[in-house]
Amino acid sequence: MTNDPHNIPVLSNDEWTAQLKASLPSANIPTLLMTLIHLTGDRKWLTETYQCSRVRGIDDNDPGGLPEGVQKEIRDAAFEALVEWKKSGTVKLQAPGFETLVEMLKLNVGEDIPQSYGPMISSWLGFDEDMVIDQKGRFKIPDGFKVVVIGAGVAGLASAIRLQGAGIPFVVVEKNAEVGGTWYENHYPGCGVDTPNHIYSYSFAKGDWSKYFALQEEIQKYFEGVADKFNLRQYIRFNTKVEAARYDEATMTWVVDTKNKDGETDRLIANVLLSAVGLLNVPKMPQIPGLDKFKGVCFHSTQWPEGLDLKGRRVGVIGNGATSMQIVPEISKIEGIQLTVFQRSKQWAAPFEKFRLEVPQEKRFLLSQLPFYQEWYRQRLAYIFNDRIHKSLQIDPQWPHPERSINRTNERHREHFVDYIKAELGARQDLLPDVTPDYPPFGKRMLMDNGWFRTMAKANVRLVTGGIPEIRGNAVIDEKGNAHELDVLIVCTGFDAINMLASFNLVGKGGRSIREVWADKGAEAYLGVAAPGFPNFFMLAGPNTALGHGGSVVALMETQVAYVMNILRQAMDKTPGGQRFEFDVLKDCHDNYNARVQAAHGEMIWTHKGMSNWYRNAAGRVIATTPWRNDYYWHMARKADFDDYVFRTEATV
Repeated sequence: MTNDPHNIPVLSNDEWTAQLKASLPSANIPTLLMTLIHLTGDRKWLTETYQCSRVRGIDDNDPGGLPEGVQKEIRDAAFEALVEWKKSGTVKLQAPGFETLVEMLKLNVGEDIPQSYGPMISSWLGFDEDMVIDQKGRFKIPDGFKVVVIGAGVAGLASAIRLQGAGIPFVVVEKNAEVGGTWYENHYPGCGVDTPNHIYSYSFAKGDWSKYFALQEEIQKYFEGVADKFNLRQYIRFNTKVEAARYDEATMTWVVDTKNKDGETDRLIANVLLSAVGLLNVPKMPQIPGLDKFKGVCFHSTQWPEGLDLKGRRVGVIGNGATSMQIVPEISKIEGIQLTVFQRSKQWAAPFEKFRLEVPQEKRFLLSQLPFYQEWYRQRLAYIFNDRIHKSLQIDPQWPHPERSINRTNERHREHFVDYIKAELGARQDLLPDVTPDYPPFGKRMLMDNGWFRTMAKANVRLVTGGIPEIRGNAVIDEKGNAHELDVLIVCTGFDAINMLASFNLVGKGGRSIREVWADKGAEAYLGVAAPGFPNFFMLAGPNTALGHGGSVVALMETQVAYVMNILRQAMDKTPGGQRFEFDVLKDCHDNYNARVQAAHGEMIWTHKGMSNWYRNAAGRVIATTPWRNDYYWHMARKADFDDYVFRTEATV
């Protein structure tokens, strides 16, 4: 099997049936139940007898907590229903109602599900007309209309697919030589997802994944395969960077200036401009005196040199965030390497039982070949990794231990994680004070442990805590004045997530740049996608949309692109005679929304006293993460209320 999303193996009926019989013993019973309900339409399978147990942690809970006899009953019934489906293609319950979908997810994950989940599940299963790819005929496209999309990563590809499906002319400008965005740019050792890749993929493009948490190469191949499947390369200008975009009020268009790798410039005119540059696309280098004069090999993790040999070298790593947590355990295995990690602050990391774990071929067959199976496996993962912990991130003002946790559940999380760290350190309990955070769990991005704590305990690894006052020659000087001489220095200090849209100069109405508009408060946007004074412009992965409480950014991008398409369709419906038009989000609507965002954040962990994280700007405002549950945001975006915008056409100028 391969992870090419348009190359799922085609089997004869006999081959398929034989593989089904061999694979069903390894099925995830809660997911298989969902397929059975769709195929048979029998509400018997929704009764208490088949209620699965609650998922603990991030385990798949394959038996569902059901007795072996019940599991066998489900497998046997599923085999019969699937064989019949393979012959006839008959599905008795193709599109369940919202209430039934909520019942099904409750049965699947073993806990109560908000009713608001119903429409969202229906959408992700492909039953929402606004989420269908082929939208041709629904859009009244004016003559000469064009959209420019900046970026061909996760968001840019999703945008291109939806625009193509609606028949809207567009061009994508991509600075790199290939699609994939961050997955093309980052190829350091150990690079991979910390979100299950079965939800780190598009709802409309199944992947046949070799691992539960894929590594960079497989993820990149997936997005390249998506670009090929939808024939997108013809629309993409590779090796071309957007330098600036300026709104022309007289013509209601965006003037987009680009430059390719040869230094050649071009100017594009767009009726609508869509930024898909992402949140984590501008590397951030620390302001350490002497860093730029380091006498050795020095680079940011995004610029990992091809063929770099670290065997027998003295290597330093600045930072201990998500990137470092992937790199350090991986390179610590290299023969003769002496590794020094410079840690300014401590990080929580959750147990990662599925790290590097292969998806067995039997499970891959079920995920790629069974109707509704991967779709419901995705819904299951989405709930477990998304909104499940949202309630536990609310601050309890009466909690007596705010210095270490924010509520009782958060305290239990802390105790669990501390016990885990102790177990991982083994005989090196002396390291416990240096690696145990002094802030509540989830106060910074919760990392997945790739073996970090075990690595800190290795003989060839040294952990240096505190800041770095300066670098002299090839030596990093720590806060105590100790000099650490190195051959290679790897900078793992992340990205400029606060200074959004920093990769190009965006100028809206009245000649005001987005930098000027955001100068006082920091980045903010209505629903994270629209800013007043910047008509006919949307940003994807904008302010307050990062999923600090967990989830899939791919699903978020699909939600935001659906919102954009909905607004575009409404604008075109209101435009007589193919005239040019302008829509600009109302300032009051924008301001009220952002006041609600900050008020909600004021009750959440990321604004807890004593906390610092990359989610907040210097003024203390949370800029990056969303305070909303995923279903709450989905409903806001799904509504796509055009009354939130000021609208005018050429005739009204």
